[in-house]
Amino acid sequence: MRIDVHDPETYKSYIVADAVAIEAYRGWFLVRGGRHEAVHGPARSRNVVLAFKDYETALACYRSPEYQKAFAFRSRSAVAEAIVIQGG
Repeated sequence: MRIDVHDPETYKSYIVADAVAIEAYRGWFLVRGGRHEAVHGPARSRNVVLAFKDYETALACYRSPEYQKAFAFRSRSAVAEAIVIQGG
């Protein structure tokens, strides 16, 4: 996920609610913020990469009621792109 936060206070609520969904679907963070450089194309100010046991679980987490509650906070506090990618 690539994110630009414009309302840090509401975004804090997103982080709390997002953690509920990630824990419920047994996801884990690979990248959460950190130093980065856009070497080609536009960048956002924050990058987050999550991992799940498989592609289906990642989609189930995103579509879950738990994450959709978090998404309501994110959509009010940030502009972001989220992509689910199957590894391999």
